[in-house]
Amino acid sequence: MEGNPRFEGSQRLRDIPHHRFAEVLGLRGIFVDKPERLGDAWDAAFSAAGPVLLEVKAAPNVPPLPPHVTLKQARQFLTSLYRPPGAR
Repeated sequence: MEGNPRFEGSQRLRDIPHHRFAEVLGLRGIFVDKPERLGDAWDAAFSAAGPVLLEVKAAPNVPPLPPHVTLKQARQFLTSLYRPPGAR
């Protein structure tokens, strides 16, 4: 990924309500667009009787960092974000 933590192919998704599509397939779909609703959404997903698709609207320029990483992994992740001035 050449130092870019975002995989380009995953950044150009069609703007469709994925949670609604999951419901058409018979799954439970949950949509979250406000940070304060995320906890309740996770609770609902984990207490569901079957499969759940949790769709979360997030800032596109904030790369995800898994919650359980080693210090070495976190450092490497942050290093991948740094781009010297003038670099593309």
